[in-house]
Amino acid sequence: METIISPSLLAANFLDLKGEMEMINNSEADWLHLDVMDGVFVPNISFGFPVIEAVAKACRKPLDVHFMIVQPERYVQQAAKAGAMLMNVHYEACTHLHRTIQEIHAAGMKAGVTLNPSTPVSVLEEIIRDVDMVLLMSVNPGFGGQKFIENTIDKVRRLKELIEKTGSKALIEVDGGVQQDTAPRLVEAGVDVLVSGSYVFKATDPIATIHWLKQLKK
Repeated sequence: METIISPSLLAANFLDLKGEMEMINNSEADWLHLDVMDGVFVPNISFGFPVIEAVAKACRKPLDVHFMIVQPERYVQQAAKAGAMLMNVHYEACTHLHRTIQEIHAAGMKAGVTLNPSTPVSVLEEIIRDVDMVLLMSVNPGFGGQKFIENTIDKVRRLKELIEKTGSKALIEVDGGVQQDTAPRLVEAGVDVLVSGSYVFKATDPIATIHWLKQLKK
């Protein structure tokens, strides 16, 4: 299976979002990753639904929307209406995770669950067959450009074992510090979807960088 590439909008030039969307549309990127932060669940505020709606109109790639917020279940319908293909919620933010996953599916979106670096893979045992994707944070969420947490490689392997053992169809996505050194090791460990922000958007040639990531094979 080819590696799915989901560049992270957080690292884009917000003064030229139209130009950035043209770059994404002309590239081999499969999805576009959008980080919604509320300043409560994570110590940063990013953007909300007006930006998602605007990007959805300009971007021809499916939107992979990651909600780093408290009570994400309150925004399921709004996320679907704004154009999200996949709604990703944090395990740590959802008291009734199974219900939230059901609501995301009922709204017509794919459902993802995110784990913070310190949250073990084992918490997913009862939900792994119900989700379409698991996102492992390889940095502490809230800011772009952070250093990759090495333990993520082993965590990917443990998640892959859980998926195979349970017969789950969930994809494995990793976000944080994905670049030239870490991307090949992540794919080798079993990652299906690479999220990359600064490494793509700050590159001299973002389209060539996306192409390089896309060539990585298990």
